[in-house]
Amino acid sequence: MRIVIAEDDPLLREGLALLLRAEALDVVATAADAGGFLDAIDAHRPDVAIVDVRMPPTHTDEGIVAAVEARRRQPGLAVLVLSAYVEQAFATELLAHGSSGLGYMLKERVGRVQEFLSALQRVADGGTAIDPDVVAQLLVRTRPDTQLDRLSPRERDVLALMAEGLGNTAIAERLFVTDGAVHKHIRNIFAKLELAPTDRADRRVTAVLHYLEDANRRL
Repeated sequence: MRIVIAEDDPLLREGLALLLRAEALDVVATAADAGGFLDAIDAHRPDVAIVDVRMPPTHTDEGIVAAVEARRRQPGLAVLVLSAYVEQAFATELLAHGSSGLGYMLKERVGRVQEFLSALQRVADGGTAIDPDVVAQLLVRTRPDTQLDRLSPRERDVLALMAEGLGNTAIAERLFVTDGAVHKHIRNIFAKLELAPTDRADRRVTAVLHYLEDANRRL
C-alpha cells in the first residue's frame, strides 16, 4: 500500500508516517499544504491519501477541495480524511463525489492504532469508513419529519455501524444479535429510505449519505 500524507501539523504528519512505516506500509511522500499534496499525487500515484480537512492558507476546506481534485486526477484513489472536529458539511461534500474508497475520521481516532489501521485498510480496499462520532452527532441533529424518522432505534444503531464500514457479521457481534436479525434490519432500512434493489449505487453507502445530506441541509 503506497500512501501520501497531507497534514500541516509537523508532529502529527511525521507521527503518522512513523506509525504507518512501523506497520510495513510504504509512505511515499508527505506534504504540509494542498499544493504540495497534489504535486505528490501526480508524482507518486499512491494507492491511498491521508488528508487533513483544514490546511494552509485559510485553514478552512483546503483539504477537502484537494481530496476531491486528487480523485479527479487519479480516479479510484482511496482517501481517508482526518478532522479535529465533527464537520458534517465537509463529510457530505467529499462523499457526494463518490463513496467508494473514502473515509472520514476524527484525528483522536489515530491514537487507537488498530481502529485507525482497520479503517485505513477498509478504505484502501474500496470500502467506506465514517467515524462513529460523526455518525452519532448527525443522528442527534437530524430533525423529525424526514425519512430517517421512520427508522427504529435499533435500525439507527445498525445504520450507524454500517457508516463505520462494518459488514453484517461484525454488526451482529457488536449488537449481540444474529446475522439474520441484522439482515432484516438492513432490509427495513432500505425499504424505509426507499432504496430499491435495482439502484445502481451501493445501497449501504446511499443510506448513510441520505442522513449526512439531510443533516447538512438542516444545520
